[in-house]
Amino acid sequence: MIKSFKNEKGKQEVFRTYNDLVEQWGIPVEDKAIYGKYGSTHVIIAGKEDNPPLLLFHGVGDNSALMWIFNAKELSKHFRIYAIDAMGGAGKSVSNDNYEKDFNVLKWLSTLLDSLKISKAFAVGVSYGSLIVQQLLCYMPDKVIKGVCLAGGSASAEYSKKNSALKKMKIFLPEALFPTKSNCIKLVKKLGGENSIKLIDNKSFFTHWCLLLKYFNNTSMMKHNVKPIEKEKYLVTKDNCLFVIGDKDKIAYSEDSVKALQQSDLNYLIIEGAGHPINHEYPDKINSLIIDFLLK
Repeated sequence: MIKSFKNEKGKQEVFRTYNDLVEQWGIPVEDKAIYGKYGSTHVIIAGKEDNPPLLLFHGVGDNSALMWIFNAKELSKHFRIYAIDAMGGAGKSVSNDNYEKDFNVLKWLSTLLDSLKISKAFAVGVSYGSLIVQQLLCYMPDKVIKGVCLAGGSASAEYSKKNSALKKMKIFLPEALFPTKSNCIKLVKKLGGENSIKLIDNKSFFTHWCLLLKYFNNTSMMKHNVKPIEKEKYLVTKDNCLFVIGDKDKIAYSEDSVKALQQSDLNYLIIEGAGHPINHEYPDKINSLIIDFLLK
């Protein structure tokens, strides 16, 4: 069975600081474990039960506690939020042998939504999470009302680059291989934009992020092999999805990525000065964009 963390000591340190971050959300939350074919999926739930449901998906190497620390409180005023720890990710979801053998993102999500009794929801994803949002819009359109993709581009096979994964991986090197404090600072600055210093100065946030770099087993999420969506099946439109990217984002922003959004006539915004952790650097702006687009 694939282990998400390199050792038990590191896992417990991650979980301890994970809990600290959730406390800093500043709202009542419910932790729920959803059991399915691939293991146990951990979900953090907040907001009034009669609010419209909003699914939240983090990126690779992240978890719900870290990803939504600056967004959960405001979003929960308008939605019943379901922050989902990815199977095989750096959160509290626990995968089993089936995950390693034949993981299927859509089967996992279908079981999850059925267990949570969610017939239809909004969805927001960051980075890799934005790919999940597009998968839902294209392959499970009856389940999703609208989506917002942060720090991620079009998942259409028409515009996807074969070598993009390798290029993205190189951005993290060499700092991610040697996650000392100084290298963690360098990596935050490399990934971030003009407001990246605020993430370094936030002790709880920065400490947890450094622990993830040190102890998370990145290979455990490689089973999330989300393939580009064929043109005839790409149902993402300007009406059902908003893309938001920072112009300092070395992973998601490029002339090609913007051109792909334009050529598909998709709805997008470029945030000046923002890097890859766009919802951390500009939380008020991102919260407003999410609420306005989804509920308008």
